[in-house]
Amino acid sequence: QVQLVESGGGLVQAGGSLRLSCAASGRTFGSAAMGWFRQAPGKEREFVAAISGITGTTNYADSVKGRFTISRENAKNAVYLQMNSLKPEDTALYYCAARRYYSGASYRANEYDYWGQGTQVTVSS
Repeated sequence: QVQLVESGGGLVQAGGSLRLSCAASGRTFGSAAMGWFRQAPGKEREFVAAISGITGTTNYADSVKGRFTISRENAKNAVYLQMNSLKPEDTALYYCAARRYYSGASYRANEYDYWGQGTQVTVSS
């Protein structure tokens, strides 16, 4: 059974940093894309960042470009999201996601087959 487990969320002041981790189990995702999405209260889930499975090509939402960095460590079957210069509007439940087969770092949530339970990030002003 495939599982994605996020960690690293918490409460931080505006301007601070957090590093989210996502550990996958049940299969390896070395050649498949993985990504991060987030959902704030009362809002729809939105794309944050993704990384392709083969070339490591990255894709970011405009709102986080230059502040967030996605990376992966295939030997550990893990993906990370380094978040710097956090803003109150970054407050949300952050989800890790993985595609079953495809390598492309898609921004479309419906192209991801596996999801974690989420980790809460709260940024105070």
